[in-house]
Amino acid sequence: MMTSFALLCLSIAIIESMAGILGNGIILAASSSSCIGRKTRPPYDMIVIFLSLSALILQSWTILDLLMTMLYEPFYYIEHLFAPSKIIFTFLCYSTLWFGAWLSVFYCIKVASFTHSFFIWLKHRIARLMPWMLLTSWLCSFTAAIPFAWDVYSVHSNFTAPLPMTNSSAMRTTRKDNMGLFILLSNAGIGMPLILSVLSSVLLIWSLWIHTRRMQNNASGFRDPSLEAHMKAIKSVCSFLMLYVTYFICVHVLLFEVFSPLSPAEMICLLLMAACPTGHTTVLIWSNPKFRKMPARIWHRTNCRVRTASM
Repeated sequence: MMTSFALLCLSIAIIESMAGILGNGIILAASSSSCIGRKTRPPYDMIVIFLSLSALILQSWTILDLLMTMLYEPFYYIEHLFAPSKIIFTFLCYSTLWFGAWLSVFYCIKVASFTHSFFIWLKHRIARLMPWMLLTSWLCSFTAAIPFAWDVYSVHSNFTAPLPMTNSSAMRTTRKDNMGLFILLSNAGIGMPLILSVLSSVLLIWSLWIHTRRMQNNASGFRDPSLEAHMKAIKSVCSFLMLYVTYFICVHVLLFEVFSPLSPAEMICLLLMAACPTGHTTVLIWSNPKFRKMPARIWHRTNCRVRTASM
């Protein structure tokens, strides 16, 4: 039986996902419009398009998943619905994590001022490598979701009752034989984007901080727009990193079913997991003038069409 706290958390998570869909739609529209008419697409726009599209699909699927949990809870947890839902959810989560990691890597390569030969080599070849990096991410995400397919079907083959009614200790006993290889394969598929994101973000923050300190020492006392831009960039990167790590932890807590289904701890993880992509999208819009102007452009064009139609 679903508690009132669980129902409240599921409702809030749906609202958070709807806000994320709106934000990702704005980013997707702005990035796609800037690529129209170009023979070659900038790597930044490619990453943002893949990231926003993946997050938009993930949040749409999350809303559908949460609505099914709220409205058809006993029917939803049978094998034929629960297993495909978890596999698709895993693939979309891992894709979003990969694309978010590549965005951090791109920021680091383009903004940081390191003089290492490998770093300079990447800076000159990132545009050529980016399409292959994004396609490889999709393949890695699909490969990482395969162990979840095997594990979910093997676990639920003997349990057709809804999860809240199922003996959780019996389920954990059933999972022990398969969990070792399952965790190994899953972590091998998703550990790399976490390492890439954390490493690139730390390097970028370090580079920006060193450059900011030099600018502060050379400041003449007047307000320096470049210094403010660097401080804003540091805050954005720190926000991205905190949201990314929080999202990574919550996703794996839910995927590995650390807490019992619909428990308060799992509901809090669900709220954080739904809030992090929306927060990431908000910071991305806030830090990019092109994305901030897009809602005003859409509103202006809509008003113009309405006025033209009414005449």
